[in-house]
Amino acid sequence: MAASSCHRYFSVTPLFCTKLHFSTSRRTSLLVNRRSFSISATMASPTKKVLIPVAHGTEPFEAVVMIDVLRRAGADVTVASVENQVGVDACHGIKMVADTLLSDITDSVFDLIMLPGGLPGGETLKNCKPLENMVKKQDTDGRLNAAICCAPALALGTWGLLEGKKATCYPVFMEKLGATCATAVESRVEIDGRIVTSRGPGTTMEFSVTLVDQLFGKEKAAEVSAPLVMRPNPGDDYTITELNQIKWSCESTPQILVPIADGSEEMEAVAIIDVLRRAKANVVVAALGNSLEVVASRKVKLVADVLLDEAEKSSYDLIVLPGGLGGAEAFASSEKLVNMLKKQAESNKPYGAICASPPLVFEPHGLLKGKKATAYPAMCNKLSDQSHIEHRVLVDGNLITSRGPGTSLEFALAIVEKFYGREKGLQLAKATLV
Repeated sequence: MAASSCHRYFSVTPLFCTKLHFSTSRRTSLLVNRRSFSISATMASPTKKVLIPVAHGTEPFEAVVMIDVLRRAGADVTVASVENQVGVDACHGIKMVADTLLSDITDSVFDLIMLPGGLPGGETLKNCKPLENMVKKQDTDGRLNAAICCAPALALGTWGLLEGKKATCYPVFMEKLGATCATAVESRVEIDGRIVTSRGPGTTMEFSVTLVDQLFGKEKAAEVSAPLVMRPNPGDDYTITELNQIKWSCESTPQILVPIADGSEEMEAVAIIDVLRRAKANVVVAALGNSLEVVASRKVKLVADVLLDEAEKSSYDLIVLPGGLGGAEAFASSEKLVNMLKKQAESNKPYGAICASPPLVFEPHGLLKGKKATAYPAMCNKLSDQSHIEHRVLVDGNLITSRGPGTSLEFALAIVEKFYGREKGLQLAKATLV
């Protein structure tokens, strides 16, 4: 959970509501026709506003999942740095660039304030007096507060907001949580009044969908959660299906290439990078095109380590693609990347993809010939062999594929297992609460 030197940059841009513009005659008709005006006013109901503060040492997977899921629900998410600059050094070598400084928006009103975890980010949030004042006012006014990982104990508990309430947090902070006069429970997500708490990276998606439910209702939560391909049995040991088993080997530390492009799915990209770096693999993030910066599917901006032109000069023990429709289409159109993948496959070296990338990149370029694969459910009809699509993570010799955002941690853990063994995979699963 400690912060480390950073090789990648993630910046987040808020999504704004589109303004409707009417002609003069249209405006007049709205004024005359009260019924039309009433309907238009109802349609223009205020967007739910969400604040996610970040700091040096924030856990990036938690932050990105919170941003992604709440934006899928239609919330106006603002990411605010509590530091003196918008750029923060998150955990696992990831840099995030916030939308704004918290000091510039202390008078703003939010429907929900969500605190990510990570160290030392959680301590920094706790010591941020303007944030403390905002969260306390949020509580006094009866609006939602939420925190995950170490933040329930370090921030909400220290500020006195959990007294007499049930709450949960990252396991090693449970004793500290109890010392704040909260009733510490081991739920993956706990709701008590207008406070919602959760445990860690592996519970972040459940946590975020719960907050969609709190803000928008169960129908919207179901609408958002269905495409995520969430785990049906969270907390159980992760499983992989393996065919034609071979040993994945490397000379020392696994060298892993993760390409990214405009439209890549940020949850999937961050899950892969985060988990593999926790395992001490050397992960290189390479951007397609002429710029290191790409805009991901939910408007999180990522800045890669290198351009693909530079990455092409090295060899890798694994090339693995995140999904996201726009990103997968860009991968499929990149002659350079496709050639790298073909050489990887011809050398019988591991390659893999998740979500939209198996059907949109591998299938049309012959990279699934003689192989079994899975993919994002709505795109499995593009696979010529659909016999094994129901598996969440599928390994077929030197190929690994998976389904979507909700399977991305399992996908990354399966890669860890193939290089380091089952014990290492289970160790990281326990640490991340998958």
